[in-house]
Amino acid sequence: MTRFTTLPDLALRTLGGAVVAASDESFAEKESLVRPGRPGFRPGTFGHKGQVYDGWETRRRRAPGHDWALVRLGVPGVIRGVAIDTAWFKGNYPPYATVEAARVEGHPSPGELAAASWTEIVPRAALKGDAEHHFEVTGELHATHVRLNIFPDGGVARLRVHGEPRPDLSVYDGLGLDLAALANGGIVTGCSDDFYSAPHNVIAPGLARHQAEGWETARRRDDGNDWLVIRLAGRGVPRLAEIDTTNLLFNAPAAVALTGFDGEPGTAAPVELLPRTRLQPDTPHRFRLAAATPVTHVRVDIHPDGGLARVRLHGHLTP
Repeated sequence: MTRFTTLPDLALRTLGGAVVAASDESFAEKESLVRPGRPGFRPGTFGHKGQVYDGWETRRRRAPGHDWALVRLGVPGVIRGVAIDTAWFKGNYPPYATVEAARVEGHPSPGELAAASWTEIVPRAALKGDAEHHFEVTGELHATHVRLNIFPDGGVARLRVHGEPRPDLSVYDGLGLDLAALANGGIVTGCSDDFYSAPHNVIAPGLARHQAEGWETARRRDDGNDWLVIRLAGRGVPRLAEIDTTNLLFNAPAAVALTGFDGEPGTAAPVELLPRTRLQPDTPHRFRLAAATPVTHVRVDIHPDGGLARVRLHGHLTP
């Protein structure tokens, strides 16, 4: 698997992503492009528009031009890679696609987006039917929106836009915030194990609906423990930690510890934020943190293994 796919999907609907406009969606709705999960399919399932697809599908184009969809990223950021998935589209997929990106501040309308300055991040590429295509993106463009262009028409099941979150935090000046939240620019930079589910799930918005929407490790058979490292949204002082084991009934960790670093772990001195503390299964825990030292990274150690639904680190950014 391409390395960029381990980064968060900035366009995901559960992060606030949306398809704000499309040239056409005659056969299947544009909103499907940013849905979470793998595309589904039930053969022989027909509606009044034809076979039902879990994706975006346009009509057969009889005029010059091509179809397109405008996507607002749920979290603005630097795009490191794009995945275009044509799952289940076998005789109706587009033969070619490009992807463009733009940075447009505020809350632009579709018309304002159409008039924006766009930069091509995925040049014209050939697509296959019923396949996932990965395209690495270079450069440091800070994007808020992307535009998927398909040539000339057809169906795409999912569009994944993987990257590093870089939202505007100026709205929080003078206020507290969740320093770990992916939506605020937090990101998991390392973890010991992600056998059952991805570690960046623990900093996703909202509550986990089931254990697969958290982070869960394999069972350890040694004397060690599992861990992850969160690079905070910015240098700050975390004062309240929320460690949520909701939905983890028989696989919650026995204990947790939090260690802060003002710089990369391994080079910066450790700061104890929360000593090893007992956890309960299927329970939201809240712990006040005594240390008032600014940090940029927090290591979450779970003992010995198991899963966490969410980790929140509330505090204030440093000036």
